[in-house]
Amino acid sequence: MKLYRTRQGIVVEHENRFHRAPSDDWDYLVNQDDLFNFLQQEVPSTTASDEFRSWTETQLLPPISQQEIWASGVTYLRSRNARMEESKDAGGGDFYERVYDAERPELFFKSTAARAVGPGDAVRIRKDSTWNVPEPELTLFITSTGKIVGYTVGNDMSSRSIEGENPLYLPQAKTYDGSAAVGPCLYVPGAPISSDTEIRLEIRRDGQPVFDEKIAINRMKRKHDELVSFLFSETTFPHGCYLMTGTGIVPGDDFTLEAGDEVRISIQGIGTLVNTVQR
Repeated sequence: MKLYRTRQGIVVEHENRFHRAPSDDWDYLVNQDDLFNFLQQEVPSTTASDEFRSWTETQLLPPISQQEIWASGVTYLRSRNARMEESKDAGGGDFYERVYDAERPELFFKSTAARAVGPGDAVRIRKDSTWNVPEPELTLFITSTGKIVGYTVGNDMSSRSIEGENPLYLPQAKTYDGSAAVGPCLYVPGAPISSDTEIRLEIRRDGQPVFDEKIAINRMKRKHDELVSFLFSETTFPHGCYLMTGTGIVPGDDFTLEAGDEVRISIQGIGTLVNTVQR
């Protein structure tokens, strides 16, 4: 099942039919440990309409209300190598090699709901950064008790020139207005997402493709439950939270985003998150 947050209300897609959700309180609705079973029981008795389908096509909001967005770093080998290369001149390359093999993962705060954007909105590149890339990431939704109940598509925008200058600049490289995009929906399956699921990143410039690559999430070094365990060990999330799980797709060192680029991130079973780039 898929949950969409729209300007007209919350919509549930179930078996290719679109229903009005049993509640318009997003925080209440998603923060349930038995979310799939709850929706499976409640949705058949709600109204279905093609009008609700149209809301998901023209009225979409990011699938987030009072949740925070956190992120994981260096969970794929490709990410480790890229981080080591970009920071070697600053003497920080060894940090990324260590964290890739360490017991404790890299976790950092990414965005409040107010700073995040949704489908069709603009993601931003910082004016004081010269090297910027999108980071396509499977993003977990975790309830306040620490249970993974859903997934969405995430874009962890990254200012590589800033992070590469000094690893201590990570918060500035990662957290700013429009630095996180999530959507188009919250995917709520009856079982954990398949490890063979692929993530695809496409970047178009002036209507032409300039980058296209995909990777399966089974290339992740860390397990989802492992990341959640560390995130929740000393931090509470009364409305649940999102956790971006890291990227295994990194454009080459000669590539940087430009204003006007279109970023398309697709994850099998969830959908495609499309955003334009703005400086």
